[in-house]
Amino acid sequence: MFYLHPDWPSPHPLWVVLVYVTTLFSVALPLKVWNNARNEAKLVEQEQLLMNARLAALSSQINPHFLFNTLNSISSLIRTQPDEARAVVYRLSNILRRLLRKQEGFCPLRDELTFIEDYLSIEMVRFGDKLRFEKSISPETLDMLVPTMLLQPLVENSIRHGLSGKLEGGTIRIRSEVSGGRIRLAVEDDGVGIPEARLATLLEQGIGVSNVNERLKVLFGTGYRMYVDSRPDGGTRIEIEMPELEPGVPAEPRATSA
Repeated sequence: MFYLHPDWPSPHPLWVVLVYVTTLFSVALPLKVWNNARNEAKLVEQEQLLMNARLAALSSQINPHFLFNTLNSISSLIRTQPDEARAVVYRLSNILRRLLRKQEGFCPLRDELTFIEDYLSIEMVRFGDKLRFEKSISPETLDMLVPTMLLQPLVENSIRHGLSGKLEGGTIRIRSEVSGGRIRLAVEDDGVGIPEARLATLLEQGIGVSNVNERLKVLFGTGYRMYVDSRPDGGTRIEIEMPELEPGVPAEPRATSA
């Protein structure tokens, strides 16, 4: 590539320099472009892996106190109600299998509700008649995709902060509906409510609620809405609105600024 034609009579030094410089650029410039493209592809791939790891970490969180309390309940039931103890072990195994199983970031709503029913049936062993569960689910939403472990942190919050401090207990309600290509989910309780000062920062600082909000932000960017309404001694309602997803076509994680 640096060959100069032998019949070229006494080439001017500038021409020689020009040939060499042109050859250098013709080789170096494509290499530079290719290297930049490769680096950009690596950055995109690393960002995608980071988002997936972030989602996996957020979706796999479950309060360890729940496991300890469940094991204590099983221990106390073994002697007096062995059949009930076996039923609790079976439900706990379903929960752990769901947590440990390699899965996508989305699942049908019916699977999420089955998980919640197993979770609440265990909690009902501890709370007895003080804990009640109601659901109003639109049939057309059952096969729609939702982020896995979306409802459990909200239900756990309702029990721990809304109902556990109420002597007579209370009721947790889950609702779902779809309208205008958007799915709406709501978790309600008739517990003690959330103080107004804490309510203002709940989406950023409440462990369970902020967990869910962070995951929705990663998955949908600005395409979702999460609303918390609570009154002292009047209960709490958490409502989520997000795009309707077709089975088999889940949303891609979206990068969000820190």
